[in-house]
Amino acid sequence: MFENLTNKLEGIFNKLKRAPSLNEVQVEEGLKEIRQALLSADVALPVVKKFIEDIKPKAIGQEIIRSTSPGQMLVKIVYDKLVELLGSKSQEINLKAVPPASILLVGLQGSGKTTTAVKLAKNLEKNFNKKILLVSLDIYRPAAQEQLKVLSDKNNLSVLPIVKDQLPIDIAKRANNAAKLSGVDIIIFDTAGRTQIDLNMMTEVKNIKAEAKPVETILVADSLTGQIAVNLASEFDKAVNLTSIILTRVDGDGRGGAALSMKQTTGKPIKFIGVGEKIEDFEVFHPDRLANRILGMGDVVSLVEKASQDLDEEKIKSAEENLKKGKFTFEDYLMQLRQMKKMGGMQGVLSLLPGVGKAKEQMKNANVDEKLLSENEAIILSMTKKERENPEIISGSRRKRISLGSGTDVQSINRLLKQFKIMSKMMKKMSKGKVPKGQLPDELINNIK
Repeated sequence: MFENLTNKLEGIFNKLKRAPSLNEVQVEEGLKEIRQALLSADVALPVVKKFIEDIKPKAIGQEIIRSTSPGQMLVKIVYDKLVELLGSKSQEINLKAVPPASILLVGLQGSGKTTTAVKLAKNLEKNFNKKILLVSLDIYRPAAQEQLKVLSDKNNLSVLPIVKDQLPIDIAKRANNAAKLSGVDIIIFDTAGRTQIDLNMMTEVKNIKAEAKPVETILVADSLTGQIAVNLASEFDKAVNLTSIILTRVDGDGRGGAALSMKQTTGKPIKFIGVGEKIEDFEVFHPDRLANRILGMGDVVSLVEKASQDLDEEKIKSAEENLKKGKFTFEDYLMQLRQMKKMGGMQGVLSLLPGVGKAKEQMKNANVDEKLLSENEAIILSMTKKERENPEIISGSRRKRISLGSGTDVQSINRLLKQFKIMSKMMKKMSKGKVPKGQLPDELINNIK
């Protein structure tokens, strides 16, 4: 997420941090580089211009020049402004209405509205304990209504039955009546998109909004489209008065222009971001956490939240006790593997950790294949309970049996056992506080591949 911008800003700040003191010329040069980094990240020119204008007085003021750590002070000034640019604080979705409350999702075709509708429904069901009804108003794109039904059924969500040849406005009326009769808390309307904004599209959305009376009119925008997404938000806001924005495909956006420009340009808050293809890859937007990630400071709070999802408390306690004793089993490793897969794999975990630039680079240079997580899981599941508890007993014949059961070869078993042995040593050192911060042992990196 925003790797290109993060790498450039880290480079700029590392150079400034190394200087024992900063003069105005150095700060001016640093601000110039920050400006170029933001522009290359596809941040809107007016936004960049105001950003630099706002931080410049503080950056060249006496508090920087006289600071005992001027580089760090400049990072703090930029961080504070980034948080402000992104929206200052997270804003909850508005659900304050007599049930059923309506949420209207709008946007261009291909922005991910239908998948986002299901992600949002699942999030509200889980975190707010709400009964949701999903409604497709897209009668134009082939199989659009069927797509929403398939996704809803797959995730145990209610969807309004499809009535052939019914117009969007009539579908909205039917949805309102059905929701009242069945005790639904929230209706999520998935409107039709077009390949571009046109008068017919906006007229239809206006009519649907008048019927649905939504508490939230949310633009679903693809962050990969950068400034197109920002211009799109302005156009939709003029037509239907948006209340908020959901950015999709943020995980694939190496630049960050849309996220950094959206709030400043439209005045509308980003409330959620889509960070992957899975239904659970959907997060509340936190400006301060994203600013941390952009500046290479990591996002430990999000990491802890992800790590704690759906974990068995007894297993956590058992793993903690083992770690305190310097003990590490394949059962512990299996639990870690499964959590890591949920959290986006090794790269996903590293992206949320602060100060692990070296570790990230090591992983990148090692050409680590994320498929190894699934392969290692299959190998461990093919072991007996005794083998997981005591890997030392895994002889040649046992390795052949495990390889057959997991669909791998003996070499893969040997690699995992060697890797596990190194990890066990690491865990013992960690329990004694002997592992260097932000570094992975070369021995482990060389045996992950």
